[in-house]
Amino acid sequence: MTIMEQRPGPAPAEEFALGARAGAEVLAALAAVLHRRTTQDTVRIALAGPGGRIGAALCADIAAETPFGALAEAAARGGDGPLDEPFDAEHHADADPAVPAAARTGAPVVLQTWPGPGGTEARITCVGPDGAATAAELAAQLRVALDAGAHDPRVPVGALPLATDAETARVLAFGGTGVAPAAAACVHELVEAQARRVPDRPAVTCAGATLTYRELDERAARLAARLAGEGVGPGRIVGVLAERSIDLVVALLGVLKAGGAYAAIDPDLPPARIAHLVADTAAAVVVAQERFTGLVPEGAEVVTVEDVPGPEGASSFTRPTVRPDDLAYVSYTSGSTGEPKGAAIPHAAVSRLVQRPDWADFGEDDVFLQLAPVAFDASTLELWAPLTCGARLAVHPPGRVDLTGLARSLRTEAVTVLWLTAGLFHQLAALHPDAFSGLRHLIAGGDVVSRTQLAQVLADSPGLTFTNGYGPTENTTFTACWTSTAAPADGTVPIGPPISGTRALVLDAALRPVPAGVPGELYAAGEGLARGYLNRPGATADRFLPNPFASGERMYRTGDLVAWRPDGVLEFLGRADRQIKVQGYRVEPGEVEAALLEDPDVHEAVVVAQRDGTRGKRLVAYVVADDPAEVGPSGRSAQFREALRDRLPSYLVPWAIILLDALPLGPTGKVDRAALPPARRVSRNLPSSYVAPDGPVQAHLAHLWSDLLAIEPVGVEDDFFELGGHSLIAAELLVALHAEYAVEVAARTLYLHPTIGELAEAVEALLTDSAKEA
Repeated sequence: MTIMEQRPGPAPAEEFALGARAGAEVLAALAAVLHRRTTQDTVRIALAGPGGRIGAALCADIAAETPFGALAEAAARGGDGPLDEPFDAEHHADADPAVPAAARTGAPVVLQTWPGPGGTEARITCVGPDGAATAAELAAQLRVALDAGAHDPRVPVGALPLATDAETARVLAFGGTGVAPAAAACVHELVEAQARRVPDRPAVTCAGATLTYRELDERAARLAARLAGEGVGPGRIVGVLAERSIDLVVALLGVLKAGGAYAAIDPDLPPARIAHLVADTAAAVVVAQERFTGLVPEGAEVVTVEDVPGPEGASSFTRPTVRPDDLAYVSYTSGSTGEPKGAAIPHAAVSRLVQRPDWADFGEDDVFLQLAPVAFDASTLELWAPLTCGARLAVHPPGRVDLTGLARSLRTEAVTVLWLTAGLFHQLAALHPDAFSGLRHLIAGGDVVSRTQLAQVLADSPGLTFTNGYGPTENTTFTACWTSTAAPADGTVPIGPPISGTRALVLDAALRPVPAGVPGELYAAGEGLARGYLNRPGATADRFLPNPFASGERMYRTGDLVAWRPDGVLEFLGRADRQIKVQGYRVEPGEVEAALLEDPDVHEAVVVAQRDGTRGKRLVAYVVADDPAEVGPSGRSAQFREALRDRLPSYLVPWAIILLDALPLGPTGKVDRAALPPARRVSRNLPSSYVAPDGPVQAHLAHLWSDLLAIEPVGVEDDFFELGGHSLIAAELLVALHAEYAVEVAARTLYLHPTIGELAEAVEALLTDSAKEA
């Protein structure tokens, strides 16, 4: 078989014998390779005959489960081009006549086969876009796939090997060693070391209050003594119910010093969700700020952050022996069965993240902003990276995050290191581009980062270092990081190589490494891995697997599709399963579906994601349910949303619930999600009565809200956030108000007055003041 790369003039040839291989097998192997490289189910291949003439343009529909033999049979039946006809040897060195003809077919490659003295010979010419594919790469991958498929025609296309032995060794080397650069240590001991080294240096600040490292250590030690008196020690999980504050930092450190592990719980969650999380962790003790003690479910002992012994009590406290492999915290992720899953993270995984990272250079002169909810694993880096290197942790004031307040915090706290979700980064870059000017290192992640916005931010802030951080909760915040002072010249922003202490594997369906440039599922291994899911051995066994390339090591199946670049950097391609990102949170639609199906009137439920107009996504639910005539579809949808509010966090409550008579089914009987009717604008979905706008300002606000939220009608007493609004849409609203009225409406105003009526009063007052000044 001769595979030729298309170049000007005679192309160099690579020749090897394939024996008595049918042309249909060669075609099937090439179709399989193209399917795997592009992840497309429909593959087009131009078939060339004598003289380079295009005989046919084969269009093959392929699924990962398709057996190679079945694909070869289909190729033989459907290929009306010359698969085994005599070939004009004089044309062998120049396929140029085939190129324009093939390009007109829309096929990315031309395949020519003919019988030769040693068996089937063939020629590939690249004529269209196939990523970074070259004919030489296709040739190597085709030969490996062909050998495997001919040996066992039953092997599925998705499990065909594509990498040569040399390529396998190369991509395994890209994956790293999984060994952290520093010995594993307990998080609280790393903080204590800084308290001894720089006791009088500010450790934590928030809203004008400050704790030095000595004061932080002493307060946490007193809390630890109180917790020890309640039986907290290694292996015990303690719930922490607090908002962003210095108290929160003291509570988390106190739990660790007592030897326990914290499970941070957002006070804004519905009470039923809080009770479920406390029960799931078997937390006999919950540390809470005074104002949240009423949210602690019965049966759990409540310890307030202020309810601690004096210094003499702390001095008599016997420190427990805590090992790096002991549990440090539990972080909950969305679960496909309807139950959230708690990832159990040991101390060693956190120390691997914060000690001597190879993707960043943090020092004691840095100021980190703590912004993320502590239940979100981004907080792990925000909290413990500064406190383990002697830097200052600046805690953003509690409450909803608005962009104006965030920009203010960055300036007043002189923040140098900032972590943002991709969505928040995009909004801050658009509305407050000057907010990045004081930063030294900006980190973003959680979703795809806009290359153009990144380029603008870096151009406006010379010297700023940027990191695109990628990683699931189960591998402790980051698995791979791309760090640079310049945006990529083209393409997407990559997620980088694996960070120190991590091993990254890109594997096919048979857990074999795929070549560079070929999409595969990402598996993470190394010292950052969680122990597994708390109390869920089945889910743990499903996602945490033995690493076939390192004896005794585990690896975590991320469910993300990635591809290696030739330089060993990872490109993120999307989800391999159904998990999605909504408002920076990883969401499993199955959890929402399970919650909907708890209603006895709901017979079927499907939840999908769609774009929300702010570069983010929103959930839309399609439900088949009993619909009492006296309520109507709109009222029924509102009832379902209201019921979900009592059981799910706000980001899991669908923006719209659409009632259908039946869900559309595909040929296999599965729900055809592509056939679901789009939800571009939905009816008002609140259970309260509609009150029409009165006056021009209210009417204009109602029109703005309707456009931004894609809901109609919007009433005067409707709450912006109950309608599905969030911080990113709020930012769009405030920009629109400024454009219409030339007044600056503070984000705080919207959060404190989230109805049309209240916001209209605030706008009218600003207009009155503006007129007086004029």
